[in-house]
Amino acid sequence: MNFFSRLSNGWTLAKTSFQVLNNNKQLIAFPILSGISLILVIGSFVAAMFGFGFFDYFFEEGESKIVIYGVTFLFYIINYFIIVFFNTALIHCAKLYFDGEQDITVGKGLSFSLSRIGTIFTWAVVAGTVGAILKIIQEESGLIGKIITGLIGVVWNVATFFVVPVMAYENLSPFAAIKRSSSIMKEKWGESIGANFSFGIVQFVLILGAMLVGFIIGALIHPIAGVIVGVMLAFIIYAVISASQTIFICAVYRNINGSLDEHFSQQMVDELFQRK
Repeated sequence: MNFFSRLSNGWTLAKTSFQVLNNNKQLIAFPILSGISLILVIGSFVAAMFGFGFFDYFFEEGESKIVIYGVTFLFYIINYFIIVFFNTALIHCAKLYFDGEQDITVGKGLSFSLSRIGTIFTWAVVAGTVGAILKIIQEESGLIGKIITGLIGVVWNVATFFVVPVMAYENLSPFAAIKRSSSIMKEKWGESIGANFSFGIVQFVLILGAMLVGFIIGALIHPIAGVIVGVMLAFIIYAVISASQTIFICAVYRNINGSLDEHFSQQMVDELFQRK
């Protein structure tokens, strides 16, 4: 399959994911709740750092890095926990939809995530540790080190592509889930992901549109109004793209395990990934 055919397939699957989201508009609540939670966490971190004089450590060369590393590690864990918690809830609701469930609610998704909260937290610790280490190494190393850590990050993202649905529905530990996710990618689908490219294009175009709308409103009404509208539109775009991507992951995982859905054909899913 050539490059443009893969892009066409990716766009078709992206549109299908958007259609599923359009049929279940309540699912957009999960990335919105996730985004709001992350904003509150970041605000709490900044307030706490000012309150405890965190920034004073920047002037104490010997202690500053230790404190910074500790805060980075904690932030990554909380960040991953929030994202995975709401993604797990969204994946469960998407699964209910694909299973033909009529009464799909945000509460059902949140209840399911709460039932997996121990596994979610453990995964957040694992993923947060990896993320923090890669971030620290990247900041402390030169150009070659940045390139190497960037490549390691790509490999990590590929290996953990199916971790959330695997943990949710195969009841595996985080490390077993990584192994299972890697096995799926390696044995059945190859190692070159052609997925999510169309989501990136759509998000890029929509963000540009949001910036343009914000600029026009800022020029015609007031700069602050333009900024507010632009930020709100960008947040909505993030929520829609994030929800659609998670629906896509859920559908592909189901297809990999032999559960075909009327919305996603096996051929389209097969062609998302190109074997070596």
